[in-house]
Amino acid sequence: MARYLDVHPVNPQTRLVTQVAETLASGGVIAYPTDSGYALGCSLANKEGLDRIRTIRQLNKKHHFTLVCADFAQLGPLVIVDNPSFRLIKQLTPGPFTFILKGTKEVPRMTLNPKKQTVGARIPDHTIAQAIVQAHGAPVLSSTLIAPGEEEPMSEGWQVQDRFGHLLDVVVDGPVTLPEPTTVVDLTTGAPEILRQGAGVL
Repeated sequence: MARYLDVHPVNPQTRLVTQVAETLASGGVIAYPTDSGYALGCSLANKEGLDRIRTIRQLNKKHHFTLVCADFAQLGPLVIVDNPSFRLIKQLTPGPFTFILKGTKEVPRMTLNPKKQTVGARIPDHTIAQAIVQAHGAPVLSSTLIAPGEEEPMSEGWQVQDRFGHLLDVVVDGPVTLPEPTTVVDLTTGAPEILRQGAGVL
């Protein structure tokens, strides 16, 4: 059963955030709150973690995983961004948006969409999520925690623990800003294309 860590929403306890970062570094899978529901996360090159997330969410190989980053400086080396896309990302982040972008060679191939070589990227406006990513020192490979057969992301830590705690290493308890998925924007085709309208408004 996952460790259940009650993290302060305004001043996250360093000791607890460090435990979460150590779990990621050692190959674990976590559930953590963001500005648009709970997310599942693992380290970038963690194939077993990726497979565990796919199993929990019952995802196929075409699913876009997301690089959750602290800021654009952390994201920049991992994705290919033209000037208009860069300006749009800077304008909309941090916030509840996921951007679909071409990955660079720095991103493990298993993380990319197999046909398009793309990956999701986002910079959340959420203190706990930011603290975890910063403590980890690298983007957290993530997927919104939408339970199989449901449409909305989970938003309560205790419910995540009850339902999926036996499949996870850590559940971080903290408030979610909005229990609504991110808005997904494809930036690979020239003009921005909204693939899913969610919490973020263009």
